[in-house]
Amino acid sequence: MIETSEWNRMNGHKGKVLWFTGLSGSGKSTVAAETERELFRRGIRCVVLDGDQLRSGINRDLGFTDEDRNENLRRAAEIAALFLSVGFVVLVPMISPLADTRNTIRQRFKPEEYMEVYVKCSLETCEQRDPKGLYRKARSGLIKQFTGIDSLYEPPLEAELTVDTENEPTENCVRLLVDSILQDCQS
Repeated sequence: MIETSEWNRMNGHKGKVLWFTGLSGSGKSTVAAETERELFRRGIRCVVLDGDQLRSGINRDLGFTDEDRNENLRRAAEIAALFLSVGFVVLVPMISPLADTRNTIRQRFKPEEYMEVYVKCSLETCEQRDPKGLYRKARSGLIKQFTGIDSLYEPPLEAELTVDTENEPTENCVRLLVDSILQDCQS
């Protein structure tokens, strides 16, 4: 097998996993997609592993019980590890509501390979945005165990980076992320 260090040399940068956590509607996928676009523009090999896309494909057999949510995240971490092994910057926007689960994911990677990104946005603002109408459905009882409504979300206490999508435009959040990635990943 080709070593990760060889991939990094060929790519001209190191790989890294950025795990975005935040409430539904906080902007995780938007910020990750715009970050991917900017990294691509700069010649950085990168990929977004979006939670919704994974749920419609490799994780379509999973529901929303605590066990299924943990398995969903475990699978995403393993896929991220595969991309990391060939030197990609991997952007993983997933709600990841529980600190224990996020800590388990963190343990899957070396410290220099992993960055937790808290996409900070209040529940009230996320409900106002509600791009998929999920909060409305959860409030009316159509969706059970919805994170932030009747299922717990534990904001990270020690994320390596926080982007405040409630008070900062997407462009500022992306700039902060890209600057951090470039600083960490230049070989």
